[in-house]
Amino acid sequence: MFIQTEATPNPATLKFLPGTDVLPNGAEDFPDIDSTDSSPLASKLFGIRGVERVFFGHDFISISKGDNIHWEHIKPAILGTIMEHFQAGIPVMEYSQENQPVEEDPNSPDAPIIKQIKELLATRVRPAVSKDGGDITFYGFERGVVYLHMKGACAGCPSSTITLKMGIENLLRHYIPEVVEVRPVM
Repeated sequence: MFIQTEATPNPATLKFLPGTDVLPNGAEDFPDIDSTDSSPLASKLFGIRGVERVFFGHDFISISKGDNIHWEHIKPAILGTIMEHFQAGIPVMEYSQENQPVEEDPNSPDAPIIKQIKELLATRVRPAVSKDGGDITFYGFERGVVYLHMKGACAGCPSSTITLKMGIENLLRHYIPEVVEVRPVM
């Protein structure tokens, strides 16, 4: 098994590509060791000194490290842990922990706008964010404000505010005049 690594815009996060599906249906974010009950792999990765966040995407794993840790010190242990896990055939998740998608009232006057927002996020934003080792979740739309949650490499990335404001907000405002602002949800 050969695991590729890619840099992300967040210098504290690396993207690991094991060459196989990690989570074929969705994504999972583990902001700390206490959130790893449903994932033996995430739990093992947090056992490596310096690992501060783990994110599983469709075909990648993003790992965020602490500021005082250098990649050359922990990268071999991360690669070994990922390789051992996949070669052992252990599931990545014991059950899905992902939040359910926000259910919107189909009779709401905002329903057509929300449908457009979700479509643009799915077709234009999520693929780009995924390339950088992260994901984005729609949380709501209220009075012209779109609420989004950034996960994986995007969570805590120095450029995430620029991505939200200059990238996603401008895109949504261009296609959907009712959108006036995009705000992050923590």
